Amino acid sequence: MLPLIYIIDDEEDIINLITLHLERSNFQVEGFTAATSFYQTLNKKIPDLIILDLMLPDESGFEICKYLKKEDSYTDIPIIILSALIGETEKILGLELGADDYITKPFSPREMVARVKAVLRRKNSRLIEKKIVVDEDFIMETEKHRVFVYQKEVAVTTTEFKILSLLATKPGWVFNREQILNYLWGDEKAVLDRTIDVHIKNLRDKLGAKGYLIKNVRGIGYKLEP
Repeated sequence: MLPLIYIIDDEEDIINLITLHLERSNFQVEGFTAATSFYQTLNKKIPDLIILDLMLPDESGFEICKYLKKEDSYTDIPIIILSALIGETEKILGLELGADDYITKPFSPREMVARVKAVLRRKNSRLIEKKIVVDEDFIMETEKHRVFVYQKEVAVTTTEFKILSLLATKPGWVFNREQILNYLWGDEKAVLDRTIDVHIKNLRDKLGAKGYLIKNVRGIGYKLEP
């Protein structure tokens, strides 16, 4: 599936120029000359990146950027602002609102393509950091403390998530109970190491078909081994 780029600009010539060069670089592109049509399509299909003009006929690009960055469904979409406004104030405001880059008109189409690729690379590296992929059917979202097995969310406690993330960061590595306790509570731990066994049992039960990946190494501790 080719990355999908949305271009929002009131000048159709600009949309056509950027579209031509992005499509040559193996991107899908959809263009919009107003915010209204953009929002209508956004509700149906989320792009991988947005190129956004600031001066639109029905809404300021700044307002669009602000809206996208406050909505959970859209906040991770990278935004490149493309504008004839070349003042430092506009650039700073755009970046403070959450835009990933700011390009002024007139611009080089080749530079535009290069900037798009660079922003997408940064996005992908951020996504990798936010997720631990145990396997394609077992994924953890580290920032939101969420676990998915076969695309269904598994309800785990904070302690269970911490144990699971510790094991998942070093697949195949055996952690003894003392190491797990230190990771969870440090010097403040005041629980028996057998408590870890209870948490592990609960995790295995909750993970269902993937529970077997948490293995007991007799006399030592536990490991996660895909």
